[in-house]
Amino acid sequence: MGKHVLEFEKPVFELEAQIQKLRDLAIEQGVDLNHEITQLEATLANTERAVYESLSPWQRIRIARHPDRLYTSDYIKGMTRNFVELHGDRAFADDKAIIGGLAIFEGMPVMILGHQKGRDVKENIMRNFGSAHPEGYRKAMRLMHLAEKFGRPIIILVDTPGAYPGIGAEERGQAHLIAHNLREMSVLRVPIVVTVIGEGGSGGALGIGIADRVNVLQYAYYSVISPEGCAAILWKDPARASTAADVLKITAGDLLKLGVVDAMVEEPLGGVHRNPPQMIDLLRTHLKRDLDELTQLPVETLVEKRYDKFRKMGQFIEESQKKVENPAEAGEQASEQVTA
Repeated sequence: MGKHVLEFEKPVFELEAQIQKLRDLAIEQGVDLNHEITQLEATLANTERAVYESLSPWQRIRIARHPDRLYTSDYIKGMTRNFVELHGDRAFADDKAIIGGLAIFEGMPVMILGHQKGRDVKENIMRNFGSAHPEGYRKAMRLMHLAEKFGRPIIILVDTPGAYPGIGAEERGQAHLIAHNLREMSVLRVPIVVTVIGEGGSGGALGIGIADRVNVLQYAYYSVISPEGCAAILWKDPARASTAADVLKITAGDLLKLGVVDAMVEEPLGGVHRNPPQMIDLLRTHLKRDLDELTQLPVETLVEKRYDKFRKMGQFIEESQKKVENPAEAGEQASEQVTA
């Protein structure tokens, strides 16, 4: 467990600290404090459930951004062996906001890649806070084509606030590279499994997000825009990010209900940062199940199902409008429909 504590987590951490003090005291003074420790542990269990089972969407997003959350490199280290990182896009540079390479996953040769954030200021600058440049998406596509050439399934881990929006990135074709990846990934002739492990921001996430299975961790989010960006546009006030988080429907439960993702992978109580080894095991089990199913499908069926999956995404309802004689009334109806 790391050192960062969110405001709503403080009651949990305070109880854990009290329990640890009693344990230390029992050892130092040789006294029996088992009864007191057991009582506090029961209180801790109830407090954990009360705190983490009633989180608001904004609090869930805070957990998705937790500094002690596992990043792509942590999952690669914990879930695979013989990882060989591959660098560069063969055109411009090696974008360190996206890492990837060949590895063995549960006895199966795979290509694994994803966004990578940093643990401190220096590494975050190097990784550009997980926001990829065009060369990052070009590198990712190069690795995926390599996987297709050798028939290796692809595992992708998404964790980015969004693609880098700077002038240089736009000059080098950021939007084009993301669109190119969407097209190419839709027809790759190998199984692809994507998991949103933290932040899933806009085109930055979607640029490596087309897959046969799209999973999201319990406290991760996946959205066309960040809550802060949405609040700045709708209310001209980024401070209303918590309100935006409520209406955007971007947390795991809403994403599953809307059909944007295929499955939610449960996290340890309180989030990944509360028990990283358990989270690695949970994700490993889920990914293995996905790949076992997908590798049994004929290639043509695999590609067809992937295409159909994304074509069906986005539900809407059409209602025939009744005729109205008053133009003002018609305008009011249209306004109401847009608002709805």
